[in-house]
Amino acid sequence: MTRKNRWVLIGMLGLGVLIMVWAFQGVNWTDFSQIMRQVQWQWLGVAMLAMLAYLGVEAVIVKWFSDGPTYQLTWLQAGRVPLVEQLGNGITPFAAGGQPMQLLALVQAGLDAGRAGSILTMKFVIYQGMIMVNFLLALVIGYPYIATQLQAWAVVVWLGFLVHLLVIVVLLLIMYRPSLTKGLSTLSFKVGRKLMGHKLDRYMTMIAVKIDNFHTESQALKKNVQTVVAAIILTGIQLCIFYLIPVFILFAFGATQVDVLLVLSLHILIVMVISLFPIPGGSGGAELGFAMLLAPFLPTHTHLVVAMFVWRFITYYVGMLLGIVALNFPANTRHVKKID
Repeated sequence: MTRKNRWVLIGMLGLGVLIMVWAFQGVNWTDFSQIMRQVQWQWLGVAMLAMLAYLGVEAVIVKWFSDGPTYQLTWLQAGRVPLVEQLGNGITPFAAGGQPMQLLALVQAGLDAGRAGSILTMKFVIYQGMIMVNFLLALVIGYPYIATQLQAWAVVVWLGFLVHLLVIVVLLLIMYRPSLTKGLSTLSFKVGRKLMGHKLDRYMTMIAVKIDNFHTESQALKKNVQTVVAAIILTGIQLCIFYLIPVFILFAFGATQVDVLLVLSLHILIVMVISLFPIPGGSGGAELGFAMLLAPFLPTHTHLVVAMFVWRFITYYVGMLLGIVALNFPANTRHVKKID
């Protein structure tokens, strides 16, 4: 990890502490003590296992896509990829660092950079596609609740939907219309050149090469329909596991009459909205979204604050901490099984 990233990580941990201190200002400490005595730890254990299962399923997807006719990625290196992704996502705005960190992990494991980049982009397309599917399902169940109870959030939810839709459209254009995509990127660079001079010229060739590589790899992967379909199914399962984490946390803190489908749908919408916040990890926005959408399911403000930070720790900080361990784990081609 670079010195800059270390400082960003320290800054994000510090910001998390500040948000926690601010949120706990209105907490009744007598209630807090009683809540901690009554918490059902088995449900918190289930929530933690769900997060680990989420990461484990992604490792399976990485291995399926990465294995080729001449080599196979070991489970050790496949498991390292989603962990460093969590670290990259957690310390960069809009989770922009997740893809480069995954690419670094696969290259260190012995994969060609071009193939690794194309595989990660294909995985990203499937992931974004399943997010959209889940979002549309969540709208059917959760949007009426938001539209009536929290009208201001309705606009933010739709904005998140449009951003993710734009990402998918661009990736599909690369897959099926690479010449059109290169033409649009060239036009964008020409416009950018008028604003920023020739600083962007060095990126034009690189972008064109990446578009060609991704198109070529995507065509090869599409021939392996079984792998792609399996990845789609597993990604759906992976996201469902992740979206259920607040349900387990609500159970742990004594929530009664929990509408599981509604809570799952609201968590889908929260995750969608978090992606719009430019602060790494959506810090501030994530906590606010959880508090606003899930407050009706908990009996007191103290219950809500404690549940919120348990959720944040499991879904955000656990991944980053494991990512630090994975990043410092020795990575080299000795962990790649060669096939003669």
